[in-house]
Amino acid sequence: MRVHVLSSDVTITETSPVTPTAQATEPGEQRWTPRLWGVLAVLCAVLFLDGLDVSMVGVALPSIGAELGLSTTSLQWIVNGYVLGYGGLLLLGGRTADLLGRRQIFLIALAVFALASLIGGLVDNGTLLIVTRFVKGLAAAFTAPTALSILTTTFHEGPARNRALSVFSVFGASGYSSGLILGGLLTSFGWRWTFLTPVPLAVLALVAGYFLIPRDKRAEEGGHDLVGAITLTAGMLLAVYTVVSAPERGWLDPLTIGSVVLAAALLGAFFYTENKVAHPLIRLGILKVGTIVRANLSVVALMGSYLSFQFMMTLYLQDVLHWSPLKMAMALLPAGLLVAFGSPFMGRLIDRYGTSPLILTAMISMSLGYVWFLSTAGNAPHYAFTVLPTMLLLGGGFAFGFSSIMAQATEGIDDSEQGLASGLVQTAMQVGAALVLAVVTALLASGSVGGNDFGQFHPGINLVTGVALAGLLFNLVPMIRRRYQPQHA
Repeated sequence: MRVHVLSSDVTITETSPVTPTAQATEPGEQRWTPRLWGVLAVLCAVLFLDGLDVSMVGVALPSIGAELGLSTTSLQWIVNGYVLGYGGLLLLGGRTADLLGRRQIFLIALAVFALASLIGGLVDNGTLLIVTRFVKGLAAAFTAPTALSILTTTFHEGPARNRALSVFSVFGASGYSSGLILGGLLTSFGWRWTFLTPVPLAVLALVAGYFLIPRDKRAEEGGHDLVGAITLTAGMLLAVYTVVSAPERGWLDPLTIGSVVLAAALLGAFFYTENKVAHPLIRLGILKVGTIVRANLSVVALMGSYLSFQFMMTLYLQDVLHWSPLKMAMALLPAGLLVAFGSPFMGRLIDRYGTSPLILTAMISMSLGYVWFLSTAGNAPHYAFTVLPTMLLLGGGFAFGFSSIMAQATEGIDDSEQGLASGLVQTAMQVGAALVLAVVTALLASGSVGGNDFGQFHPGINLVTGVALAGLLFNLVPMIRRRYQPQHA
């Protein structure tokens, strides 16, 4: 691997034959120039927009349904359409950036995101609105992993990358938290503003990215695996569709079972193809790296439990207690504030302690939060005694966990596969969270949400507690094994 420094702030690598997991840039201190800060600002802005969009639209759903005359099922697909495009194409999006050039893919996808946001704010048809949400999810499936891979290839592995990842995490959490509040405010003026507000921000990020993000070259080999691309895309789309539609249709419905079988067959064909072709779309050996496997399992536990719990609290506070969207957002805000103010310090902690202890700390904090909630909630949880301490524990756990998981999922990976590693962990995050939420939704459907008893939410809380405890075990067992196994020279 030969590295040529063309300016004081941009490093462009020229690839020569290396091992798949060799690191392209030497770890060490990296001077943060204004242009480096500008690149990070663009990437953070895009992550902020992703979080902002998801939470704002969620708050606006009742108003959208009332104006456009949409049923509950149609409203669900305004959310699920985004999840389908996002979760179904993430893995392909990350790998495409590796093969065709990160800067090019990032800018094209961001332009599509802005255009779909604009159209979504202008349409008067529910079906067209759902289509724009799918297109936005598809665009985000390319911007999200590409943004992370641009970050990990621009900032050297070590203190510089850990610091950048901690700042990156702040904007993700701030986007989601800000969206809850902005969604409540903007919806009072009209739900269309929740779609139109991200447009100027996306255009600004697009222009800045065009001038600031360093140019890169497409890979010299790979990208010829057409069968792999088709089977992966079809398999992932069908798998995500099954996850988001099964709660409504039923897990034992023949169509659901058929979708599961067909998705498994397509993904099986993909893995078979990758083992046979000369230049596979995805090098399957990356799935054997222990830290990457743990990072992907950890992000499922972290995001699956956290988002599902917030979903249940949103239903409880708005549908049961009849709180306004703004009051509900303020109730859940402490977790987001703790993430926003705590994440900037995570880079230093990762440098000092490594990722594994911090991820374990995160899983402990998350598990304690859910256990505290279960033990004190009863049938009418008190906000100050039950909900607030839970949100603080969850916010602390998220602050420790998110940056650390992202760092662990990409550390030691060659620059040529950073998009793949980023796509893997974000696919696990989205699909895993959707799967946990789908099961939680099925559990809630078996009750009678809308009454005055919180007991109907207990099965869902039990599930997210179990998911968090599983994440704790994923990380605790390897650390115990390493601590007590015989040390060899």
